[in-house]
Amino acid sequence: MRRTWTAVALVAAGMAALYTTARPAALHAQGGTTAQAGGAVAAQDDPIRTLVGRLDLEKYKATIKGLTQFGDRRQGTDRNRAANDWIEKQLRSYGCSDVARIKYEYAPAPRTTPAAGEAGRRGAAAAGGRGGGAATGGGQAAGAQGRGRGIAAPVKGNRGPTGVNNDPEKQPNAALRALNMQPSTPGPREEVYCTKVGTTHPEEMYIVSGHMDGIGYSEGANDNASGAALVMELARIFSSPDAQTDRSIRFVLWNNEETGLNGARAYAEQRGPLQGKEDPPGSGKYPEPKWLGVIVHDMMLFDHGMPGPDGKLNPEQRPEADVNIEFAGTSKMAAQAQELAWVFKAANDRYATDYPAVVGNRMSNTDSAAFQDLAPSISLRELERLSQVGAGWDPHWHQPTDVFTTFSDKDFRLGLNAAQITLAAVAQLTGAKVK
Repeated sequence: MRRTWTAVALVAAGMAALYTTARPAALHAQGGTTAQAGGAVAAQDDPIRTLVGRLDLEKYKATIKGLTQFGDRRQGTDRNRAANDWIEKQLRSYGCSDVARIKYEYAPAPRTTPAAGEAGRRGAAAAGGRGGGAATGGGQAAGAQGRGRGIAAPVKGNRGPTGVNNDPEKQPNAALRALNMQPSTPGPREEVYCTKVGTTHPEEMYIVSGHMDGIGYSEGANDNASGAALVMELARIFSSPDAQTDRSIRFVLWNNEETGLNGARAYAEQRGPLQGKEDPPGSGKYPEPKWLGVIVHDMMLFDHGMPGPDGKLNPEQRPEADVNIEFAGTSKMAAQAQELAWVFKAANDRYATDYPAVVGNRMSNTDSAAFQDLAPSISLRELERLSQVGAGWDPHWHQPTDVFTTFSDKDFRLGLNAAQITLAAVAQLTGAKVK
């Protein structure tokens, strides 16, 4: 059973009323709008439903497939740089404005000895952590350190193995093995973003994001082409010529997530001080609108349930699969983040087609941790991060099997439902219209 704060149950009872407003009042005390009159909108006149209807399973799969052509997209490699170039080209083709890059330096700490690294991986896995020690390829460090841990999650029931595959020879596909062989090297890094500029309040925005890098000598299809493709598909839809929003939306494809959220932290450090400042003065342009919320998507496809006593999992998506919406109950913005999470849950109730969603307070080990004390921040995932992913419920996590052909349409549809949730919630929060 997924547990959340007792107080959250009281919030749930009033969530239906949120859809009678253009934006939830409490979230927008930071810079809100007036309530939308008239109550619930007829389905045929609902711009949110129109936009959600533009999501398509085959297009989502095609974007994932496009990202997997670059292998695991390990940071600090030519394949990572090529993937960033492809992402930028795609965003430009959608008509998404203000396509730009964050640039930063990555200099990893000295590597530990293999024995110590392996011990660290086992310790992190036992604690429900990321499960990655120092990976081969130029000192790429993964693991719980620096990732932002949430409320401790007791791990119950059967467990499966966790860890990072550091052996390229375990990848049976020779072409993929060759593609992924170049090691990571320290140095300059880049990550791509674009923006849907709001028509009424361009000085405020929501950040919709997911990381594009991976590890494990695979294609990184689930971790995290599934989340990056979701962000790109939303950028495509919101960039449609007839789509308009009152507030801005920024779509960011983080880099260096697997090394400790370095790309997200670089963005927060570089862009945070610029929030809400008109530049140049009087221009009506805001290079960094004020952050009203940060939404991260990380591993969206695989919810096959708990491993059996033999460590094996159901080969198909379980009928009771769901999308996990998490906030950090220990963060400085926990109350606001919790409210944002419940807006997303309400969006699932109204607009998602196949799978339900649940809210939890243990957000951890993903790029939202870089923002959780700065703005309301949530993550959407296939599983609870600490008690399920960390307990081996996804056997493809950081393994050679994380390739496109591993996943079925039932798996991809779980990711599509997460896209429906985020598109609907963000459309509501930004006052989306279809002209």
